[in-house]
Amino acid sequence: MDSIDRRIITALQRDGRARLADLSAEVGLSPTPLARRIARLEATGVITGYGARVDQEKLGLPLSIFIFVELEQHSRDAIRAFEDRLRRFDEVMECYLMTGTRDVLLRVVAADLAAFDRFLEEGLMQTPGIRALRSSFALRTMIRRDVLPEV
Repeated sequence: MDSIDRRIITALQRDGRARLADLSAEVGLSPTPLARRIARLEATGVITGYGARVDQEKLGLPLSIFIFVELEQHSRDAIRAFEDRLRRFDEVMECYLMTGTRDVLLRVVAADLAAFDRFLEEGLMQTPGIRALRSSFALRTMIRRDVLPEV
């Protein structure tokens, strides 16, 4: 990756729907080589996809809950089975394998406390391999970035 690739990535992170002509002017490259570079960045997995950013509150999902999970076992198979099970829950927006005393961190969204309670009782708490759960509700988002820092 060179500086032009990095400028392309930064521009696409800011506006994934930018027209090729506008993007071309912004990064200082003509449309054909620009299109080839974008295709290469997609093919190599640097660009993993495109999507719309949405306001979760306006979609009726105002609650963000962070859940720390301690697993009973830490084998590769146990972690893989837990991860596979979590993929079934649409409420789980992010899942991270962590260092320290808590093994997994989840970010979950819910419409209200009743919906979160249903998710816990009928979903997460029915998942094998969990030793303990601890939840924290986000009061508000203070910083959210969609553009990664330049390296």
